[in-house]
Amino acid sequence: MRLNAPKNVTWWIAVVVGVLGILGSFISIPLVSDNSFLFVVIGFVLLALATLLKGL
Repeated sequence: MRLNAPKNVTWWIAVVVGVLGILGSFISIPLVSDNSFLFVVIGFVLLALATLLKGL
């Protein structure tokens, strides 16, 4: 299995989603605070997929 570096856009989207999830657990952000764990998981899964799939 060959791993690839994710594109910059994908990396930044994953970071923003993850940071929103972390912030949502500390401060009240509509929609994010109720699903903060899910936001962090989506960010990590996006990074993992971008590493495994070429061109993402």
